[in-house]
Amino acid sequence: MAGQMRVYRQRVRSVQATKKITRAMELIAASRVIKARQRAEAATPYTAALTRALSALATYSHEDHPLTTEREQVRRAAVVIIAGDRGLSGAYNSSVLRASESLVQRLQDEGKEVVPYLVGRRAVSFYKFRRREFAAQWDGFSDAPTYDAAREIGQRLVDDFTKPYEEGGHDEVHVVYTRFVNMVTQEPRVLRLVPLEVVEGEEKPGENEVLPLYSFEPSASEVLDALLPKYVISRIWTCLLAAAASQMAAQQRAMKSATDNADALIKTYTRLANQARQAEITQEISEIVGGADALKSA
Repeated sequence: MAGQMRVYRQRVRSVQATKKITRAMELIAASRVIKARQRAEAATPYTAALTRALSALATYSHEDHPLTTEREQVRRAAVVIIAGDRGLSGAYNSSVLRASESLVQRLQDEGKEVVPYLVGRRAVSFYKFRRREFAAQWDGFSDAPTYDAAREIGQRLVDDFTKPYEEGGHDEVHVVYTRFVNMVTQEPRVLRLVPLEVVEGEEKPGENEVLPLYSFEPSASEVLDALLPKYVISRIWTCLLAAAASQMAAQQRAMKSATDNADALIKTYTRLANQARQAEITQEISEIVGGADALKSA
């Protein structure tokens, strides 16, 4: 009985130490998620306005440009997978990786060659463990992404997208990331970065409405060439910020759940230790009474 009581008390101390760690990580994530959410909300309006303007150009203009025009034959597609650098964030990494696997399988079923671009150590380790090839990797900034990292990723995508197919160029680019909805909900999202696919907030013109007219200086192709890297970099930047906010929210929720589980384990082991102590006391009393009866009988 004494041995069991010592074991239970050691387990209580071990769980209490783990609880301190998970509680500290929960508080750190709670403090960082506010800033990450504010950064994501601050970057969203610019990206949305730029995307809406380019989508309107793709809808109402007749300019044949790779940014706004789908290619007749799509043979190679790039997939950017944005995951985290660390774990301890619940199903955050597994959800985005599962969504990327579904996208890759769908593209391959359509007869397209898929070229992955990995962001985050979890995505890199996922591909390396399965011995899969990928074009490039970036990591070390999933918690607090920088605009320089977004520029580096976006420029690499633009360079590969504008290359001819024979030189390793891509016909389309997809991004898989986690969209921040609120502190409770973060959902994986797949979007096609280029060519533009959807007009955000598009409203169809009425019968008597006049379609918008655009004037390009110096020319439409040169303007769209200048907007292509800005658009790609801004979308990548927004996706990185949304993924960082989602990761912090998921980590806070996971650490709170771990802390609650630690509390439950501490209560359970404390109750078992008390039961072992009571059983030990009962046994000692029984031995004393039995000894007294034996002496009395002698």
